[in-house]
Amino acid sequence: MNLREFKETLLEISPKNNLPQHLKALWYDANGDWQKAHILIQDVEDKNAAWIHAYLHRKEGDIFNADYWYRRAGKSRPDISLEKEWEQIAEALL
Repeated sequence: MNLREFKETLLEISPKNNLPQHLKALWYDANGDWQKAHILIQDVEDKNAAWIHAYLHRKEGDIFNADYWYRRAGKSRPDISLEKEWEQIAEALL
């Protein structure tokens, strides 16, 4: 699956069952369910999950918490739009 195909699934009623947890979190975020995205990713212990967690807190406006999670992901808070960061994360995971 590539980014275009993943974005096409955003029109479906729910994410595909075979999507990894990380992509499900991005799917829910893109469909306006920040809370569900956060619940799905908050207990996953890897750098990609930390990156998604950071992005979600940046989107929420909790920059202090976001910066903590960016550090856990080995990244710096980007100076790009949230939409662009979402795409970067999705592309990295696909």
